[in-house]
Amino acid sequence: MNQYVIIVAGGKGLRMGSELPKQFLPIGNKLVLMHTLDVFRKYDPNLKIILVLPKEQQEFWKGLCEKYNFSVEHILADGGETRFHSVKNGLAKVQDHGLVGVHDGVRPFVSVEVIHNCYESAKKYKAVIPVIEVIETLRHLNSTGSETVSRNDYKLVQTPQVFDVDLLKQAYAQEYTPFFTDDASVVEAMGISVHLVAGNRENIKITTPFDLKVGSALL
Repeated sequence: MNQYVIIVAGGKGLRMGSELPKQFLPIGNKLVLMHTLDVFRKYDPNLKIILVLPKEQQEFWKGLCEKYNFSVEHILADGGETRFHSVKNGLAKVQDHGLVGVHDGVRPFVSVEVIHNCYESAKKYKAVIPVIEVIETLRHLNSTGSETVSRNDYKLVQTPQVFDVDLLKQAYAQEYTPFFTDDASVVEAMGISVHLVAGNRENIKITTPFDLKVGSALL
């Protein structure tokens, strides 16, 4: 079965307080984005990797690949106005039937086991997302203030989110709305249920200087 992953990396580094987009910051001896591509290549040497980057960052990225002797094979797609449009541009590069994952470029610590479980489960369920338990107490804001809610009723969502290619293309043919915060929400808008698998807690999203410190410790 053909397997793809669309790695979305459109960050501008605003929350990082850096002029350099967070996907290009180093952790250890490699850049965040290079760590991310590496783990997917480790999962499957034949996986087709599509990297979505803003057009104005692509030449810079190519130069970084030369500088770091980074040779993981991938093709580039242009970033869009929103994450929705970026994923849609990546999907346009998928020409075959099979499975396609969508992953945040700044999640370099997803485990190979989680990636494997997502793709294997998607063969059966067609729409799969990794989640982890909520360990903090949650409060819901309401008209009178706030109230505690059961954390057992909630999960934290990660990526990669993996889907049947035809299903995800059908979903992304819908008109964009701001309620589409991830790929699962786009698929669910068609009335399709998603299957949950266990994620890994180390699979953090690098968005702040604190996250970068945690990432360095994890590495």
